[in-house]
Order: sequence, then C-alpha cells, then structure tokens
Amino acid sequence: MSAQAWFNRIWYDGRAPWWLTPPALLYRGLVAARRTLYRRGIGRTVRLARPVIIVGNLSVGGTGKTPLVLWLTAQLRVRGRRPGIVTRGFGGTARSAHLLDATADVERAGDEPVLLARRSGVPVAVGRDRVKASQLLIDAGCDTIVSDDGLQHYALGRACEIAVVDAARCFGNGWSLPAGPLREPPSRLTATQAIVIQAEAATAEAGQEAVATALAGVPRVPDEREVRPAVVTMQLAPGEAVALVGERHQPLTAFAGTTVHAVAAIGNPQRFFRMLVAAGIGVMAHPLPDHARISAADIRFADGNSVLMTEKDAVKCAGIADARHWYVPVDAGFSPTDAARLLDIVMNCIAGFERGAHEAPDG
Repeated sequence: MSAQAWFNRIWYDGRAPWWLTPPALLYRGLVAARRTLYRRGIGRTVRLARPVIIVGNLSVGGTGKTPLVLWLTAQLRVRGRRPGIVTRGFGGTARSAHLLDATADVERAGDEPVLLARRSGVPVAVGRDRVKASQLLIDAGCDTIVSDDGLQHYALGRACEIAVVDAARCFGNGWSLPAGPLREPPSRLTATQAIVIQAEAATAEAGQEAVATALAGVPRVPDEREVRPAVVTMQLAPGEAVALVGERHQPLTAFAGTTVHAVAAIGNPQRFFRMLVAAGIGVMAHPLPDHARISAADIRFADGNSVLMTEKDAVKCAGIADARHWYVPVDAGFSPTDAARLLDIVMNCIAGFERGAHEAPDG
C-alpha cells in the first residue's frame, strides 16, 4: 500500500493512530498563527493591480478545482474579461515563475498546468511564488487572475475566494494534517464568498448537510464578513473519450459492457473509477499517487483491453501510449440558478475590486 493510500484510508475510512495527534495539533496551531499574522499585517499580502479569484479547498486531494477553474475562465471570457490562470505547478521541476502554452514540457511545468494550458485557451502562469506568476499574466494583458488552488497562499491578495468541497469525502475525519486531510479547519469556509459542493447525486445531500454544519456549528473566524458565503452544487460530467494516438473520439457509452483498465494518478482516483462504472463499464482499477510520473509499465497491460485514464494523466503519456489508450475529460456543470448565482458573486467581487482601485488615491 502506498503512503497516499494509507493516509486516505485513515483520513476517510478509519481513525488516525494516536501518534499522529500531536503533530496534527501543532500543525493546526501553526496554521492559525500564520493566518493571524497575515490578518494583522505582519505577514505581507500583495494586492495586485488586477482582481484575483481564488479557487481552493480546505483538504488535501482532488475536489474538482481544476474543472471549476476551466468553467470559470470560459464564463469570464463570455462576459468580455481577459482571464489568465495561475497555478503552483506541483510536480514540475521549474523553480522560477513562467508563462506556458499548450506545447509546454510536462516535466518542467507539471501535469495540471499543461492540462490547463491545453484546455482553457487563456494564458497560464506557473510558479511557487504566485504573486510573481500572477504579475506575468497581468503583463501579458490579462485583466482577471484565476488561481487554481491557493486558498492558503495569503501572500497573494484576492478579490474573491471560492472553496470547493467534495460531497463524498467532505472533511474526512475532521482532523488537521497529518492525522486528517484538513489544511485549515472548516470554520475557514465562513470567510469565503462562495462554497461549491462537488457532488454526485448520491452524496449531494450529505455534502450540503456537512457544509451547513460547518457554517452553523463552528465559531466564526475573526475577520468574517457579515454576509454568509453562498453555497452551490457542481457536478462533473464526462465528455467523449479521446484517443491518445490519432484524432479519434468516441462516446463513453461505446465502452459500456466491456472491461477496461482504468488508470488514475489524481487526488481522488475512486471518483474516476465510479464515473466509469456509472457508464456501464467494467473497471480494472489502477490507482497511482497524485501527480505520479507515469511509465509505460503503468499503462501497458498484457491483455488487449482498452485503457482509460484521466486527462491530467494523459498529458504525461506522450510517446508511451498506443491505439488502446484513451483519456476521459470531465467538465463542471451547474443548474442555471446556481451558475447565475456563482457568476453574480464573482462579477460583483471583480466590480468591487475595480471600483476600489479606481477610487484609491495615487501614491
């Protein structure tokens, strides 16, 4: 069992061993102290000349942030904005902030940034220093910065915070790292402008109840606004399967009634496997650690069965895939009411930022 699989088991399916409790308490104390330093101005937060929209989460692992970022940037473009995406580039070797495009090297930039560059059609900047990376986007002509992750990156000032919660896993066992999956306590949600619950039909109600409990049953953070964050629900829907070799596309239903190898090196691989099963596909699951480097041995199997993988994994498989290999993109979707509500919040935050920037005195 990999280290990630072991932690996922104790975080979401069991109880953490006692010896993880002291470091978890220390971690939570350090997180609270760090947030207090930034709130009091001791830690330096940089307010850029353009609004920053943070799409983040409280927990480690996949919650659906990246599909939401792609959806949001598309919606901003429809509304006449020129968005750019900033991301840390986890797993990439590059140390300095830089812009990238759809031809970027995965080893240097990381898998998620390359996926974002290929799918979004907007400038993407990668960097551990998100302030410098965001400035590159502004210099490139972007008028709105959308940050994929970064809720805890307080050095980057923001006009709007959107927290994504996975309804199936919610807050796990409720403990902070390393005893649980939480980077920050659930009370942190009360300081955001919007909470997006990523939900399958079977878990949507439970996720909404968990978030409601977090909002109502924990103390408010000291700098919370009077207005409670809006809560909306997002679904992830699979698109057509795309061949890694050639220009072939086919509906996911074409694999129904067959058994495939399913490869997923993402934060929550079971979500991908469940999606395939829901489409009537038999799954031989091959979960890998999040952001894992993928070799030919990871995706080539002795039988002739098709191999389906996530889009994030596909960007790492150029040169080792053959005609059996397909990836399945996913898209974020909302009800018309929830989509309008979330976009109203974002556009109002952008307008408020720009109004404040216009009214601020020079110097």
